[in-house]
Amino acid sequence: MNASLTRSYNVISLKAPNFLRRRILVSMASTLKEMMNGGDVEKKTGFGGGVEDVYGEDRATEDQLITPWTVSVASGYTLLRDPHHNKGLAFTEKERDAHYLRGLLPPAVFSQDLQEKRLMQNIRQYDVPLHKYMAMMDLQERNEKLFYKLLIDNVEELLPVVYTPTVGEACQKYGSIFRRPQGLYISLKEKGKILEVLKNWPEKRIQVIVVTDGERILGLGDLGCQGMGIPVGKLSLYTALGGLRPSACLPVTIDVGTNNQKLLDDEFYIGLRHKRATGQEYAELLDEFMSAVKQNYGEKVLIQFEDFANHNAFELLSKYSSSHLVFNDDIQGTASVVLAGVISALKLVGGKLADHTFLFLGAGEAGTGIAELIALEMSKQTKTPVEETRKKIWLVDSKGLIVKSRIGSLQHFKKPWAHEHEPVKELLDAVKAIKPTVLIGSSGVGRTFTKEVVEAMAELNEKPLILALSNPTSQSECTAEEAYTWSKGKAIFASGSPFDPVTYQGKVFVPGQANNAYIFPGFGLGLIISGAIRVHDDMLLAASEALAAEATQENYEKGLIYPPFTNIRKISANIAAKVAAKVYELGLASHLPRPKDLVKYAESCMYSPIYRDYR
Repeated sequence: MNASLTRSYNVISLKAPNFLRRRILVSMASTLKEMMNGGDVEKKTGFGGGVEDVYGEDRATEDQLITPWTVSVASGYTLLRDPHHNKGLAFTEKERDAHYLRGLLPPAVFSQDLQEKRLMQNIRQYDVPLHKYMAMMDLQERNEKLFYKLLIDNVEELLPVVYTPTVGEACQKYGSIFRRPQGLYISLKEKGKILEVLKNWPEKRIQVIVVTDGERILGLGDLGCQGMGIPVGKLSLYTALGGLRPSACLPVTIDVGTNNQKLLDDEFYIGLRHKRATGQEYAELLDEFMSAVKQNYGEKVLIQFEDFANHNAFELLSKYSSSHLVFNDDIQGTASVVLAGVISALKLVGGKLADHTFLFLGAGEAGTGIAELIALEMSKQTKTPVEETRKKIWLVDSKGLIVKSRIGSLQHFKKPWAHEHEPVKELLDAVKAIKPTVLIGSSGVGRTFTKEVVEAMAELNEKPLILALSNPTSQSECTAEEAYTWSKGKAIFASGSPFDPVTYQGKVFVPGQANNAYIFPGFGLGLIISGAIRVHDDMLLAASEALAAEATQENYEKGLIYPPFTNIRKISANIAAKVAAKVYELGLASHLPRPKDLVKYAESCMYSPIYRDYR
């Protein structure tokens, strides 16, 4: 008998009456037969990353019956409290009899669609976005499949609820709204025991870990342990938009303290109450974490760094990119989605990528990451060294334009962008001096694209491309209305957080959203289905080109440079296929042989939120 089934029987056999034990044995034998007949689990699940389909769902068709395993066969009150298997009022009459649910539910039987309709009606009654967020988190904790069905079917409406901008407020108030853990908290208290902590997580076959230390949450700064809302939100999108199974996703917060005095003084703060650890103490904790992850989950688990401060973000990515499958969404994901928007916008503004001049406000991990990927794509298209293509890109930080005369005082990641030019202090003066065709904001400081700056861009360009990327909405460099109004309707605009359509002089402008959610779910899926062992810049370029190709003429007519989120799963499958193809081309794939049709293969690997029938 399979080891996990043996353990399940040992647990049940001590407690269950004879008639129930017989039923369990029959069910276990059936499941074991399914597993034996299934052959190679990796081939059947389609996940070359080596994650076993422990629930048997991916090896069964939707009309086949499955067994709701937890540690044992879930039934009765326990089944209703298990979010993986709970269906609420959607349990059929037969299932209510078979699983001892009679009397534990009202007599009505609802379809999943009717449940979705009722819940969406309830969520829409909330006026406060944070209340909607809390309602969605409650649903996720009691009925996993219904949560993801709501999110997939209503993605444009609910994406701002479960992620930016609402997740920023949720993180700020996480101590007050905290109900039960949704991920792993690893603090300095666990130093020397991180491997044991990882083993405490109930799911053992993890494909993706999103980890933060909470030091730079969106544009809100140091939120310490309360940054857990970010990994939880990101992994919800990995499942809803990219199709990864929820059981294969692990949110992690590394708690080394916080420098946010307001949190340290808050009696409800849930993290360590001391200033942040730095230097060797910090490095040793992160190194132990990375080693423990590899030891516990293997070579092919994807580790996504999220919202680390600049100095640590670049250091961690550089340190571990050669030994682990790592990805920094703030540096690489943002860069990929912005590059896709720029490539797409060329259809509206004209010219080739190398014909344009770029000016950034913000030279942190997002700004320099975007700049580097644009330079790499330009180099690829023109066959010119990247050192040359970087000269088309200028960055402004808090001290002004980054120029050669400042190189002695610059951080290492800013030095490649120090070009020959006289010092310029203000952004408006930089716009007038550099004459950019593309203005990109990644500063984390709201309202920095002033009326004068936007008007200068419109005076210099027939169709200026203005990207105000900082999150949440309050930190956006300008609003959509400001961009369209101040440019007199000339601007091609996109932002990091969503804005409503704007009517200017009788014409409706629909602002695009340069949301990382376009990229990282499909990018991660592509790495996993190919069994990638390392991330390469060419994979990011492939993702950008795939996303840019998804924008249609209909989108362009509305001024959109990104496709709508309504078709995001198809978009993610196409991105995953292009990324996987690049993984195979670079010889970094471990899932062999390569599938013939990578798009269909990616789609076949995606998690379905549709309820299954229980035997």
